[in-house]
Amino acid sequence: MTDLRGPYTYSSALGDDDCVAGTYKAEVDGWKLTWSDGMYQLHGYRRGDVVPTLDLLFSHKHPEDRPRCEEIVAQVARTGGYFCMYHRIIDSRGKTRRVLSSGEGILGPDGKVSVIEGVMVDLTSTLQRETEQTARDAVAGATSTRTVIDQARGILMAQLKVGSDDAFKLLVTASSHRNVKLVAVAAELVQLANSVDARQFLDRAVMAIQAESLGKTGAGAAQREVKPAPGHRPTPSSVRASTAGRRAG
Repeated sequence: MTDLRGPYTYSSALGDDDCVAGTYKAEVDGWKLTWSDGMYQLHGYRRGDVVPTLDLLFSHKHPEDRPRCEEIVAQVARTGGYFCMYHRIIDSRGKTRRVLSSGEGILGPDGKVSVIEGVMVDLTSTLQRETEQTARDAVAGATSTRTVIDQARGILMAQLKVGSDDAFKLLVTASSHRNVKLVAVAAELVQLANSVDARQFLDRAVMAIQAESLGKTGAGAAQREVKPAPGHRPTPSSVRASTAGRRAG
């Protein structure tokens, strides 16, 4: 029996870590199977532990996936052509793996399918790594968003002498009034507070947010004209705040 070489593999999620994969060959007449070492590993064996057969192959398919896998293999055995199956297998140790199996039914001189050969790749670790990274990114994004909103709430509390809940309600109202995300309103307010050049627009921006919560377009200090520093380009928040002030006048 000729030993098959395993495929060259790479997973962007795993980097330099191994991505388990194997190649296989099945002679349709008599269904004689040949596996590379990777195929044995995927199914929880070492070369010499078992003799690969079609029944053994299908016995490791997840019960919910097995019928469809059998249908596709039977179809390829009849007509040839390429196939690709993402499904689950259960190895000899009871571990469930998510694999991608692809291959081709090759026609012989008589025009009938003589051989099916292809590759099987274990995607379990790749999917797990990507899921974990997505979860970490989501947590980091949520933490960052909460931090910005808390900072903006603190600015409104200090400027308007209001409580935490009232400050948050002001941000929510401004977000709804402007039809932009809450974090965007908060981020622009924090930007004004942290920028030396733009800090002069902070009072105007705060008053504009307060006015929006009252259903007005401007009030009190929001009507005062504040000239920008030489060479300074107003931020989006300062432009909206300035517009609110002019409308009030």
